[in-house]
Amino acid sequence: MRKEKKELQQQYKEMKTYYGVIQLENDQNGKIFIDTVPNLKNRWSYYVMSLDSNRHPNKMLQEEWNIFGKEHFKYHVLFEKPNTDVTDMKFELKQLKKKWLEKLQPFDERGYHKIEELDK
Repeated sequence: MRKEKKELQQQYKEMKTYYGVIQLENDQNGKIFIDTVPNLKNRWSYYVMSLDSNRHPNKMLQEEWNIFGKEHFKYHVLFEKPNTDVTDMKFELKQLKKKWLEKLQPFDERGYHKIEELDK
């Protein structure tokens, strides 16, 4: 039993992890939320937990989650890449987010972001 547990832990450590860009989409009004994450594993669970506990930092998204409920939000991975090829994850995620915000323009009636986020 102990050996089996150690083997499983080792396999878990060796699993490839992926960073990327995710999108939450409100199927009632088409608004989208874009985020970049250092590890895509279990990310949907993270958003559900933070939104269900009313702790998400994006107030517009939080408000509509409270109004429409989880069943009206869809989770999509827009981009993923293995973590092994990044030397500065913070910089990479910042660049990715800017690129995807410019591409999808999730501002005003199209999404949950403020245009000022492009300058960050």
